[in-house]
Amino acid sequence: MLLAGLLSLVLVACLLAAVPVAFSLLVAGAAAMAWAGDIPLMAVPQQVVGGIDSLLLLAIPFFLLAGDLMNSGGITQRLLDFTNALVGRFRGGLALSNVASATVMSGISGSAVADTSALGRVLIPAMVKEGYSRGFAAALTAAANIVGPIIPPSITFVLIGVLTNLSITKLFLAGVLPGVLYSLVMAGTAYAISRRRRYPVHAGASLAEIGRAFRRAFWALMMPVLILAGIRTGVFNVTECSAVAVLYALLVGFFVYRELTLVHVWQALVRTGRATAIVMIVLGGAQVVAWLLAYQNIPQAVADWMLGAIRHPWLFLLTVNVLLLLVGTFMENGPALVILTPVLYPIAAKFGIDPYHFSMIVAVNLVLGLITPPVAISLSIGAVIAGAPQREVTREVIPFLLAAVGVLLLITYVPAISLAVPHLLGVR
Repeated sequence: MLLAGLLSLVLVACLLAAVPVAFSLLVAGAAAMAWAGDIPLMAVPQQVVGGIDSLLLLAIPFFLLAGDLMNSGGITQRLLDFTNALVGRFRGGLALSNVASATVMSGISGSAVADTSALGRVLIPAMVKEGYSRGFAAALTAAANIVGPIIPPSITFVLIGVLTNLSITKLFLAGVLPGVLYSLVMAGTAYAISRRRRYPVHAGASLAEIGRAFRRAFWALMMPVLILAGIRTGVFNVTECSAVAVLYALLVGFFVYRELTLVHVWQALVRTGRATAIVMIVLGGAQVVAWLLAYQNIPQAVADWMLGAIRHPWLFLLTVNVLLLLVGTFMENGPALVILTPVLYPIAAKFGIDPYHFSMIVAVNLVLGLITPPVAISLSIGAVIAGAPQREVTREVIPFLLAAVGVLLLITYVPAISLAVPHLLGVR
C-alpha cells in the first residue's frame, strides 16, 4: 500500500502543478516503478503501447471525424431548424430545441465535449440574442450535451467494452433509455426555468413548415438510424460502423447538402487527429497506472475491504456513485475507467449486479463530472462561447446538476431502465 500512497502523492502533486493529465499519469507511474526497484522502467512504454493497441479503439477517431464532418457539411444547422420547428412554440422554445438537438447530435459524434463545442457555437449566441441570460445558455448547453456519451454511439461505451470484454453492441442498446430519460429531465428542467423567468416563445410552425424542416433534415436524422440498424442486424461491427458513419457524412456533405469542401475535410482531419492523440496518450498513461496497481494486487485488496465493509448491494451502489462523482469531477473518462474498472467490476459481479446495468451507472456518473465544478470541461467550454463569468455559469448549472443526479439514482436502483431495450431486442 506504500506504493499506492506514493503513486497517489505524485499524481496529485503533478495535477496541482497543472501538468497535463496524461503526463501526470506517466510521471506518477514511472516514479512508483523506480521506487519499487524490482520493476524495469521499460514497462512504461510497453504499457502505453499495450493500452492503445486495440482495434476497437479505432472507433473513437472515426466517430469524432464523422461528427466534425457533419458540422462542416451543414447537418447541424438543419437539425437545429427541425427541432426549432417542433418545439419553438413552447415557452423557452429555443432552450427546448437546445436539448432536442443535443439528443439527436448524441447519435452522431458520441462525444459530449465535441457536441458542446459544435452546438454551442450556434445555439448560445442565438439564445443570448433572444434574451436568455448568458450563464443560463452556457449551463443548459453543457448539461444537455453530456447525453452524448450515453446515447449510442458512445466513445465511453467503446472504452468500457474494450476494458471489460462486454458486448459494445449491447452497451450501446442499454444506453438508449437512460439517455432519453436524461434528455427528458433536462428538457423539463429547462422548461420550468423558462416559465419562471418568462423567456421568449415563438409562433408555432405550421405542419407544412415542420414537413419542410423534416425533409431538409432527413439525411441528418438517418445517421443514428443507420448506426443502430447496422449494428443490430450485424451488417457491421462497431469499428466498421464508425467508418461507415464517416463515409455517410462525406456523401451527405458533398452530394446531398453540397456544403462540404476539401478544405473542410482537411480541417476536420486535423482537429480529429489532435483530439485522438489527446485521448490515446491519456489512455496510455492510465494503462501504466492501472497495470502497476494490478501488479501490486491493490484492486484485489480494495475489493476485499469493500466486500468486508459493505454487506448490501444498494449500499455498494451508493458508495460507487459517491466515489465516481468525485473522480469524474477531477479526472477524464478514459483514465478513470482504466484505473477503476479492475477494482469495481469484480466487486459488482460478486454482489450479483448485472455488468451492463453497472456500466450505465459508471458512464452516467463519469459524464456528470463534465458539468461538476471545479474542472467541468463542458461547462468551461460553454462559458467561453457565451462570454459569461465562470461563477455565473456554475450557479446556473446547479438545477440541471441536481436533476441529473436524480436521473442517476433512478438508473442506479431501477435496472430495467438500462436492460429493457437489450432484452426486448433479444441481444445477449
